[in-house]
Amino acid sequence: MPNGTLYVISAPSGAGKTSLIKALLGRDPGLHLSVSYTTRPPRPGEIDGVHYHFVALDRFQAMVDAGAFLEHAQVFGNWYGTAEAALRGELAAGRDLILEIDWQGARQVRKRFPEAVSIFILPPDLATLDARLRGRGQDDAAVIAGRMAQARTEIAHHLDYDYLVVNDRFEVALDDLAAIVRARRLLHPLQGPLQGPLLADLLGGTTEPSSA
Repeated sequence: MPNGTLYVISAPSGAGKTSLIKALLGRDPGLHLSVSYTTRPPRPGEIDGVHYHFVALDRFQAMVDAGAFLEHAQVFGNWYGTAEAALRGELAAGRDLILEIDWQGARQVRKRFPEAVSIFILPPDLATLDARLRGRGQDDAAVIAGRMAQARTEIAHHLDYDYLVVNDRFEVALDDLAAIVRARRLLHPLQGPLQGPLLADLLGGTTEPSSA
């Protein structure tokens, strides 16, 4: 069985990344979320071990010192990191994983996993981004201002990514993400081994190309 594919998805806060990923996971049972570690407290509705592994700063630092993270970065005063051993184990078992991280983490991952598929989600405009942040009702005005200021910095790294998806209409953006995943799975290096029996039957018992 081929290794699973790692999908790295980034976006400025408020672009709708988390909602899109949740919907994509619900649509495609072959996709799984790689659960990161973070030092920030859980938001309403978040479950430890499902959305994140919520840990204290001293434990996070101990994992950094032990070299346990594939990537880690500080975002808005909190630390986030991806445990390397668990991620590699799932990919080796053929599981397709989504890694929801910021551009700093994505840059680190690409160095270690150049074969990863990277996707950046854009808001349709800054006014919509601001409205979405305010509509969440999770942050005060100062935090929202900070997130808006950071958004331009994050968006400036769009050239680092393989794909750009604009989240203007949610269903269209979701379809775009699903199309990227489907196209990736149809690549010959992935489909060839899976379709070995079919190819052998079609070619009369061999999957080798004809010399004619």
